[in-house]
Amino acid sequence: MDASPRPVALVTGAARRLGAAIARGLHAAGYDLALHYRSSASEARALAGELDAARPGSVLLLQADLAQFDRLPELVAHTVGRFGRLDALVNNASGFTPTPLGTATPAQWDALFASNARAPFFLAQAAAPHLAAARGAIVNLVDIHAQRPLRDHAVYCMAKAALVMATKALALELAPEVRVNAIAPGAILWPEAPASAQAGGDTDDARRAALLARTPLARTGTPAEIAEAVRWLLQGATYCTGEILRLDGGRLLEG
Repeated sequence: MDASPRPVALVTGAARRLGAAIARGLHAAGYDLALHYRSSASEARALAGELDAARPGSVLLLQADLAQFDRLPELVAHTVGRFGRLDALVNNASGFTPTPLGTATPAQWDALFASNARAPFFLAQAAAPHLAAARGAIVNLVDIHAQRPLRDHAVYCMAKAALVMATKALALELAPEVRVNAIAPGAILWPEAPASAQAGGDTDDARRAALLARTPLARTGTPAEIAEAVRWLLQGATYCTGEILRLDGGRLLEG
């Protein structure tokens, strides 16, 4: 066991997009990192190489399908085995697929709940003793659509709503040693569409413009803003637990 003198964070879904921005932000703030990925191996290796070049020995790569229950405690065990401690858990990994009413299947239900609710809960359960020893914290990435449903995405919205309640319940269960909070992003990065769907770009552009028109700050947020909010909740928000921080440009203020 290689005990790290620096704080250690386990970040799920860390290879790309928001996860990679969170990883870079925490690394710059002095964290050693266990970076989880599922299938984005090349992106994960590139990110690990970038961060390890800046501070050698500071990154551990962990591949796992979070739908496989046995892999969840393994992620925590490998992190602690490498660094000797765990100060932070960031549950960022998330599945996002449409489930229009009348077409939704049990398999879709299971997949969306596995990534968005079940894995964060059981990772928190496995991490709890180590986080308590470090007086650490958990940050969950939820969604404004846990409160305001998104058409054709009922199962996703329900899973994120479950994660909101898990945030509050875990905050109660793990206090006072461990703080648990969540971030609910609005429009930060647009969902990635498959190549077959890109022909509808004009429609997508119109939808995006309409969404921004209903956002008081009239812009998308940035991954860097999410990453800084994660860092603050982990390091600076020492009297904050069970809270859902909305970073949505005021979107929920609109009717």
